[in-house]
Amino acid sequence: MRAPGRDGQLAYETWGDPEGHPVFLLHGTPGSRQGPRPRTFDLHKLGVRLIAYDRPGYGDSTRHPGRRIGHAADDVDAIADALDLKRYSVVGRSGGGPHALACAALNRGSRVASAAALVTLAPPDAEGLDWLADMADSNVTTYRTLDHHSPDRTQVGALLARNADAIRRDPSSLLRTLNPEMPSVDRVVVEDAGIRELLLQNYLSAVGEMTDAVAGLDSPPEPEGWVDDLVAFREPWGFRPQDIEAVPVLLWHGEYDVFAPVAHFRWLAERIPTASAVLQPSAAHFSALPALPQSLAWVRDNAV
Repeated sequence: MRAPGRDGQLAYETWGDPEGHPVFLLHGTPGSRQGPRPRTFDLHKLGVRLIAYDRPGYGDSTRHPGRRIGHAADDVDAIADALDLKRYSVVGRSGGGPHALACAALNRGSRVASAAALVTLAPPDAEGLDWLADMADSNVTTYRTLDHHSPDRTQVGALLARNADAIRRDPSSLLRTLNPEMPSVDRVVVEDAGIRELLLQNYLSAVGEMTDAVAGLDSPPEPEGWVDDLVAFREPWGFRPQDIEAVPVLLWHGEYDVFAPVAHFRWLAERIPTASAVLQPSAAHFSALPALPQSLAWVRDNAV
């Protein structure tokens, strides 16, 4: 399905109970509307109507040049209008976390009933936070090319173009690259056959399948949505977490997360007035995937 976006079309899909509580699931980075989600049967049991979309530049959504974190509030509102939804909740995992917080902070027309941000990053200008501390080396290397005072996408674009080309040739390549940095609990999660299949489908949908046109290029194309996400994470977000005063927010984090270190969670938990903070022991970044059903139940039950 399609909804009009700022610079073109937003591609989205819905699952679950058509009469259930509407919840937008905002995908990770890289990701797409095909990202991991509970089974349709489980969504019906939860009484949830789940909506997911490709952020601009990913999948089948038109790129929005200069996209920032705060623009997610406009995108979600546009899809809600297309579905005639007056009120809804948002859940963001990993790279979707900051975008879910944007929806809560920029709650246009008081439409956001509740929000959850799972294993999310904090803003790049978070006062008193060493943003890169305790982060996996692969993330540190990538983010250091994007100084938040003047991000330059050229170097990171070339790096992610190679990564995206590898995913097109073999969708499991990204997980293999991340595997040495994963805590053991993350390895257990991604080795689950069902979760792994959804992750690989998600990554491939994010960057596009290998075609004859792509294979014939001298250099692989830049994965625009992926690069735009990373640039947006390192620029001012367009809102302050402290301004989330009317929307109940669940912050969920694993204590061993190396992709979004736990200090980011603690910084946000101290500043969002409406936050219910859950630090899960013996969990890490990918542990947010099996935690999704509980998070959906939380936003359903805490909708205001």
